[in-house]
Amino acid sequence: MKRKLIAAIGLAGMVVGVAACGSDKASDKAESTPKSITVWLTVDAQNNWPELVKQADAALKKAHPGVTVKHEYYAWGDKNTKFDAVLASDKAPDVIEMGNTEMLGYEIKGAFAELDASKFDNSSAWLDGLKASGEYAGKTYGVPYYAGARVAAWRTDIAKKAGVTTTPTTYTELTADLDKIQEKNGSKFSAWYQPSRDWYAAMSFVYDAGGAIATDSGGGKFTASLSSAESVKGLTAWKAAIGKYMHGDLTKDESDRYIVFGQGKSAMIYGASWEGGAAADPKVDKTGGKLKTNLAQFVFPGPSGKNMPVFLGGSDLAVPVKSKAQDLAAEWINDFTGTAGQKVLIGKGNLPNNTTQLAPLKSVEATKATATAAESSWFIPAATGWSNVEKAQILQDMLQSIATGKKTVAEATADADTAIDKVINNS
Repeated sequence: MKRKLIAAIGLAGMVVGVAACGSDKASDKAESTPKSITVWLTVDAQNNWPELVKQADAALKKAHPGVTVKHEYYAWGDKNTKFDAVLASDKAPDVIEMGNTEMLGYEIKGAFAELDASKFDNSSAWLDGLKASGEYAGKTYGVPYYAGARVAAWRTDIAKKAGVTTTPTTYTELTADLDKIQEKNGSKFSAWYQPSRDWYAAMSFVYDAGGAIATDSGGGKFTASLSSAESVKGLTAWKAAIGKYMHGDLTKDESDRYIVFGQGKSAMIYGASWEGGAAADPKVDKTGGKLKTNLAQFVFPGPSGKNMPVFLGGSDLAVPVKSKAQDLAAEWINDFTGTAGQKVLIGKGNLPNNTTQLAPLKSVEATKATATAAESSWFIPAATGWSNVEKAQILQDMLQSIATGKKTVAEATADADTAIDKVINNS
């Protein structure tokens, strides 16, 4: 970020000081600039890219000699509890890392300071799914940090035994290949292991078909739209796939999907990009090492003919509204998430926060699938009561009822819309 804002504040202070009492320029500037900032990050940064933290600190200190940067690191399960405890005090950090799905609730509460997106590197090219998580009511409150996409993990050895020698590039090819794999391995095997309660995957079918969980009806209000023709079309395709290829427990979520894949009970999973590698870990792999040497990733093709839009995982950085050093905090965020910082994250196997730096990764074999998948994404509705929808597990229950045959797609989506509409606009 250009450091003009901090300089402008310093200059304003000097002009006022001279007019009032002819004070020294250097002392006025020193008084107008905070002496330190406190940054809260998760342990991911501490353990995996500490050099990036040092790089950002050094950049800020170079621009502002004498300023110090203090760091606190938290596990994901502890961070928000600690943050909630200090929100009502004067001990809030100046920068905090938030998971992209955590942002909305705090934005609604007014916990974060508004940011000028134009001050940050690559802001015009931020990935849609991450950009949306840092925006609320037309304003920017979070800066994308890094991203993780969802892709298909595929057993090439199982596919080859079924006569399939390449990974599919269209949904028609995918279902034809899965048909062959399913027939070859029998009804107790899942050609595609897809837990029914994984709403991230199911909603990708909805958005691929042109549907949505809920639509903005104006005035900050949202209306559930799972029973729309488009959403029903997407969920009907999802239901058909579940019925043909998923022969595991139809009441489970995705938390142990990689473990099931590691047990050799499936030829394919669709989930976070790390899941295939986690399944191939010797501690998880029960296939005698076959996963490690026969694992491929590919972009999941949607029934629409386009790449399936994915829900991006990832983090944002925000400035708490109670920070007394908001300008310095924003500057540190840009030093951390800007072009130079993204190069470090890319080197650690993460996806960058912008399409400009993402583009070259589509030509690299190791990142081709994830980088391409990340280009098309969706995000949760920015509704005041979205957390109520998640807490009630409305989507998960709807999907389970469809997968188990308890309700038809039409019945389940109509009931889900009714349940969502009762809570989605309640703060």
